[in-house]
Amino acid sequence: MGGPDLVLVLRYRKAVTYGFHVLLGALEEHETATRYDVRFGDTPEATAEHIRTAIATGAKALVLWSFYSPDAAALAEELAHIRRLADGPSVLHIAGGVHATAEPVQTLDAGWDIAAVGEGETTLLKLVDAVGEPAGVTGLVYRDATGDIIKTGRPERRALDDFRGFSLRWDRFNALEITRGCIYACRFCQTPFMFSARFRHRSIANVRWHVDRMRERGLRDVRFITPTALSYGSRTEEPDLDAVEELLASCREGIGPGGRVFFGSFPSEIRPEHVSREALRLVRKYCDNTNIIVGAQSGSDRVLDAAKRGHGVEEVKRAARLGIEEGFRINVDMIFGMPGEGPGDVGDSLRLARELADLGARIHAHTFMPLPGTPWRDAPAGDVAPETISEVDRLSQRGALYGHWQKQRDHAVRLAAAAEAYPRPGRSRTILPTLPAGDSC
Repeated sequence: MGGPDLVLVLRYRKAVTYGFHVLLGALEEHETATRYDVRFGDTPEATAEHIRTAIATGAKALVLWSFYSPDAAALAEELAHIRRLADGPSVLHIAGGVHATAEPVQTLDAGWDIAAVGEGETTLLKLVDAVGEPAGVTGLVYRDATGDIIKTGRPERRALDDFRGFSLRWDRFNALEITRGCIYACRFCQTPFMFSARFRHRSIANVRWHVDRMRERGLRDVRFITPTALSYGSRTEEPDLDAVEELLASCREGIGPGGRVFFGSFPSEIRPEHVSREALRLVRKYCDNTNIIVGAQSGSDRVLDAAKRGHGVEEVKRAARLGIEEGFRINVDMIFGMPGEGPGDVGDSLRLARELADLGARIHAHTFMPLPGTPWRDAPAGDVAPETISEVDRLSQRGALYGHWQKQRDHAVRLAAAAEAYPRPGRSRTILPTLPAGDSC
């Protein structure tokens, strides 16, 4: 037998391994006539070495990238560096994930050969079958030989049970995605606009299969990826606690007495209006986490309404009180610098942050970033006033606040500049709230 026809080189960064593991999980069950190898590029230099090896053996190299919008500019520089180290006509760099989906032309202009749009499992399988040739493979955007943009359309959306949530063949494990998509189309969030504004849940039987495989491999911790943990099993805004209990009970049984189950903590969160004593006691009964993440986002009802959050400030306060009374450490997500936010709204958010901190909660602070693919993509970058920074610093010194909000301020400026450089054709979906009368910055 000869060497491979195709070498898949993953630019494998710790921050985005989950997406690659899901792709590999789909690939390991796929039957194809293409002879392929998979290589993991843990550094730019290792990635370039894998590309050189593929070129030397006469194989086509398909280099897979996945990244979030704040990382796009830095990774474009890294891509250029890798191309200087190793490149050739048989090498194609393809970017996937939320940024490539939302901004495919911007992604191509930044140096990638192909942008993968939407969910990547079926797209990758078809690319492997086609030995890396993009023509006719749905879910791609690229330029043809004349420079014209070719869009092949979105790939089909499949049930989560159709593909494995991690890879046994390549021994790559991660938190298990139990829900994809989100009916809460918050105007600052990419999730519902990447995966559709509806829920698709992995079945309990399928989740249990994954947990059993983890236990067989000696893994002890079960964690979940979901935009809203207590929405598991539901198609509406109302939690289905029977489904949640069945899920958690099965996972607890599956992972065994030496294992641990985490729910409503990183990398997922709970919506404040879903928090109830019954729900919290289910988590306490079956799970091992002592902390819960609650998504508040603002202390201003006006800003929450403009962002289409679907809850108010009172629900946030109630969720924090209940969680603390039930023995949990509550971490509350808050975003500063939201579109249309005036001094009065900022004051409301800071008062809420202080009140929650006094209860014993911790604030996870963010700066608003105009993320591609969202209705607020064309909004100004989040701006945090000096007096707000001073108050946030005081909370941080108390140990009541944490987060990368300073770094996100820089990301926000870059994203706003990119949006301005790539205006949307036609009517913009950006809907910006206006400041209330008498509340100007």
